Amino acid sequence: MMNGKRIAVVLPAFNAEKTLEATVRELPEIVDNCILVDDHSTDRTVEVAQKLGLQHFVHDRNYGYGRNQQTCYREAVAAGADVVIMVHPDYQYTPLLVTAMASMIAYGVYDVVLGSRIIGGTALRGGMPFYKYVANRLLTAFENLFLRVKLSEYHTGYRAFSREVLMRLPLGENSDDFVFDNQMLAQCVYFGFRIGEVSCPTKYFEEASSINFRRSVTYGLGVLKTTMQFALQRAGVARFGIFSETGRNLQSEYYKPGIAKGSGPGL
Repeated sequence: MMNGKRIAVVLPAFNAEKTLEATVRELPEIVDNCILVDDHSTDRTVEVAQKLGLQHFVHDRNYGYGRNQQTCYREAVAAGADVVIMVHPDYQYTPLLVTAMASMIAYGVYDVVLGSRIIGGTALRGGMPFYKYVANRLLTAFENLFLRVKLSEYHTGYRAFSREVLMRLPLGENSDDFVFDNQMLAQCVYFGFRIGEVSCPTKYFEEASSINFRRSVTYGLGVLKTTMQFALQRAGVARFGIFSETGRNLQSEYYKPGIAKGSGPGL
């Protein structure tokens, strides 16, 4: 715990057998719960999770990265977490920053904290493909213009949220695919949550997950769409479910049946 707040780390996993243990071993002692959601992996991810004693849930089919996160957050909130940090189990982002990110929320400085690969200028040195770096900078500039905030990047997968954020956002209106990440940040801005950033080194290697060029293009188009939806709704021209106060959230009927099976004792 930290400042009386319960800290949970969630691990949205898909074929993370080779990197899961290294990721978990570096998590700090402040973590009260470590929850893994396996999106129907074809490798030994679940077996490794069991060996590590993680609380884990297994999707009955591959639903996608966005739906994996929804299950992660639902289970973290159900476990009583006050601060939830998403750490990718592919070891691309260092788990050593969990303490810093959690503290900024536990002490009320921010509602959302992002681990930025851009602030420290290490993205390319860490192996980020050049085309992804250029796309990251262009999309971020576009979003900053229309969302009227100034973040160094919107596309990091290393994120921390307060319980209030997760309970309020209409996450059930979001995509099941990778653009879920971007929709969630646009929602955070729309609903007025405070967003902070910390510099985060990253490393790209064979076992680290990375979407291919075709899916990167699909993601980029989704980012442009989300940004324009934000601008149109803010201007009062149109309304969209992802920015609705009454949209499906973690408390809605949409989530109650669940899509996960199996669990472990947790930490």
